[in-house]
Amino acid sequence: MDRNPSDQQYQYSTMNNYPPPFPPGPPVVQKTNGKSIAALVLGILSLLIPYVGFLLGIMAIIFSSLSLKELKRRYEQGKGLAIAGLVCGIIGTIIYGLLLFIILFVFIIYAGSVDNAIYSNF
Repeated sequence: MDRNPSDQQYQYSTMNNYPPPFPPGPPVVQKTNGKSIAALVLGILSLLIPYVGFLLGIMAIIFSSLSLKELKRRYEQGKGLAIAGLVCGIIGTIIYGLLLFIILFVFIIYAGSVDNAIYSNF
């Protein structure tokens, strides 16, 4: 207890009157998960690159699911990136999957409609 000479009363002093021993540093920013960034990049590329977009979309879905699992364990940033990569990967996979299915269907229809008499030697 310290005695305050002006009030003639006792008051308790604390150590908060002194500045901290070191200056406060910059705020700590959490690290962004690398797999969520890769998922977003692959998801966007799956929409832009024809025919290879099917495989890139599948890779984006895999990377985003892995990153969402890691984000829960490591408390990193990047959940929005992983979700955006997942959505772009699913859309790219569906678009190019349908495109490949249509091309395959047209090829089967065209191959079945060819007249076999043209190739006959008799």
